[in-house]
Amino acid sequence: MAKRTDTESPAPHVADSHDLIRVHGARENNLKDVTVEIPKRRLTVFTGVSGSGKSSLVFDTIAAESQRLINETYSAFVQGFMPTLARPEVDVLEGLTTAIIVDQQRMGGDPRSTVGTATDANAMLRILFSRLGQPHIGSPKAFSFNVASISGAGAVTLERGGKTVKERRSFSITGGMCPRCEGRGTVSEIDLTQLYDDSKSLNEGALTIPGYSMDGWYGRIFTGCGFFDPDKPIRKYTKRELNDLLHKEPTKIKVEGINLTYEGLIPKIQKSMLSKDIDALQPHIRAFVERAMTFTVCPECDGTRLGEAARSSKIKGISIADACAMQISDLAAWVRGLDEPSVAPLLAKLQHTLDSFVEIGLGYLSLDRSSGTLSGGEAQRVKMIRHLGSSLTDTTYVFDEPTTGLHPHDIQRMNTLLLRLRDKGNTVLVVEHKPEVIAIADHVVDLGPGAGTEGGTVCFEGTVEGLRAGGTLTGRHFDDRASVKETVRKPTGRLPIRGATTHNLQGVDVDIPLGVLAVITGVAGSGKSSLVHGSIPVDADVVSIDQTPIRGSRRSNPATYTGLLDPIRKAFAKANGVKPALFSANSEGACPTCNGAGVIYTDLAMMAGVATTCEECDGKRFEASVLEYHLGGRDISEVLAMSVTEAEEFFGAGEARTPAAHRILGRLADVGLGYLTLGQPLTTLSGGERQRLKLATRMAEKGGVYILDEPTTGLHLADVEQLLGLLDRLVDSGKSVIVIEHHQAVMAHADWIIDLGPGAGHDGGRIVFEGTPAALVAARSTLTGEHLATYVGS
Repeated sequence: MAKRTDTESPAPHVADSHDLIRVHGARENNLKDVTVEIPKRRLTVFTGVSGSGKSSLVFDTIAAESQRLINETYSAFVQGFMPTLARPEVDVLEGLTTAIIVDQQRMGGDPRSTVGTATDANAMLRILFSRLGQPHIGSPKAFSFNVASISGAGAVTLERGGKTVKERRSFSITGGMCPRCEGRGTVSEIDLTQLYDDSKSLNEGALTIPGYSMDGWYGRIFTGCGFFDPDKPIRKYTKRELNDLLHKEPTKIKVEGINLTYEGLIPKIQKSMLSKDIDALQPHIRAFVERAMTFTVCPECDGTRLGEAARSSKIKGISIADACAMQISDLAAWVRGLDEPSVAPLLAKLQHTLDSFVEIGLGYLSLDRSSGTLSGGEAQRVKMIRHLGSSLTDTTYVFDEPTTGLHPHDIQRMNTLLLRLRDKGNTVLVVEHKPEVIAIADHVVDLGPGAGTEGGTVCFEGTVEGLRAGGTLTGRHFDDRASVKETVRKPTGRLPIRGATTHNLQGVDVDIPLGVLAVITGVAGSGKSSLVHGSIPVDADVVSIDQTPIRGSRRSNPATYTGLLDPIRKAFAKANGVKPALFSANSEGACPTCNGAGVIYTDLAMMAGVATTCEECDGKRFEASVLEYHLGGRDISEVLAMSVTEAEEFFGAGEARTPAAHRILGRLADVGLGYLTLGQPLTTLSGGERQRLKLATRMAEKGGVYILDEPTTGLHLADVEQLLGLLDRLVDSGKSVIVIEHHQAVMAHADWIIDLGPGAGHDGGRIVFEGTPAALVAARSTLTGEHLATYVGS
């Protein structure tokens, strides 16, 4: 008999030893030589106060290097078409895998982009209708609101058998675009009185369009074109002259020996201003567009964007326009009822995409919803949809606060999705503040201890239990629970809303109390924003601070964005008897070598550009002569290097006392931005910091009613307390504060709660509770009530 020998288990394969992502010496933004080891195929949550360096470590170091290394595998030709990424400031990065970034960047605000086009659901619906729709009207293009119907005919010359032959050919493309609104769903009318003053002539400055002055090239074109008299008042123009001024097609003209193109005012401003996303325009141009344009639903397609033929083809009595207008949860049920073996694979894929919407908590959207109207949290979840059914494993998914805009009821669902991605063998990295998400982590990295220059170090690395026991700021506040207010303020008045029907609101009648802290709650998609932004009459007394992100270039900083630089420049100019423009790095005082940027950028084509500190000004951005002028013993570059807290002290007393600057600095400190330096580029600020910078700026506006849309976005548990103090100060100073919020600490702190629901989309849009937080907790009659009761421990 053969003897059985117990053999030792084989040594682990060398390939299995790479189970960590190692980061050594990370110095991106405010990180101070950070070294961490992140386990692969686990869920790691990064916590810390806003501005502590979480995004710098996760997005700007780990994810950025992963993407850069993948881009380098393409040929130089292909790299030329891709964004160039610089290598992050880090000594060693080992064990990286392909990174898929799911961030909170708003989806493109292009007027043609919808939820359906952004997720490929529309593409599948178009194929479905082109195969099954009755009457049959053509290919999938015939159902696309981005394809116009065109036809043409003419002679073509071709070589055949050694002879040149001419043949007549014709072609036609059947598109689904509505010809009236060109697939936008709305038509715009231009108010001519906003374009010009008809009592003046062109030379007298009749045009009131921004940038259209008679001093530059426009003036030369108008005076040299010869189509009308520039000295005649516009109201005296003949019909033909007025048509040439407003509507003339592009025409070649010669002015002062130079070949130019003349075009009527309306087509010109339509191309330059009206075809762009209104939010991306400069403020003065946006104000002009809002004045001059009136947008109404297209009367021909009734806002569906589709032509008559596309709307006439139906499956079981439903056209593609009807399908896109349905709530996605209803559309999923309709698609499930289609049994057609010839298109079975397509139906299965479409069904999976629509079910993913419902699963991720976006079943209340419709496919025709414009993607520019989605909130940051909704946009992030729409981007997640394409990854839910992915067969990829061993990739790194990077999420930026995936619970933004989610009701506590929906956070559980999001946690399940994150764990599902992990369980497929992926590394999941999440930047998050919510304790409900931190609690499910396999590994926690807590950055801090403070923000800005006081942050950038790892305070804790380990398990959730270890974090709770640790003495870090996150650990101490992890189990914080606010208690419900015992006494609430009495309202001083009411803001009545009657018969509100915006979006999914179902004829809502409600009185919002004034002079108190009123909080509007409800699950995502229940109609909170529709009630507040769509139904409250926005008069001069309302200051509305929504979630739109602030845009800023690397030349913008907190001092320029808040208007703080103006009083500082005037104070410097007055103290030294010179012009204020000298103290701007974007104007006369700029260093001539780097044009006031502080660094010199060298473009290296498809390789990442290089930024080197300017040797002339040593990165100070001003020319040397400007730095000889002082105020309170400091030059302008030293003032811009101060933190908000230092500057508040500096401009508060003594020789540098400047009340206008001190007021703005006080507001920045109020919202918890005391650690920011005045000259820090806006591009280096985190999402939470930008939101609070916007809050500080808008607080200066005169208004009796403040409307805040989820002000706790991007805020650490410890900062929520400071925000509540700020809201209390606003109310105590006689203001009315209305907050749309999911955070239970804000709900518990409210004087009055209005809860919408009971569900999302057409299952919501009704008031399910009005009253004090204590009454909501006692009743437990709604989803919000149940979660708030659990939170306060009732």
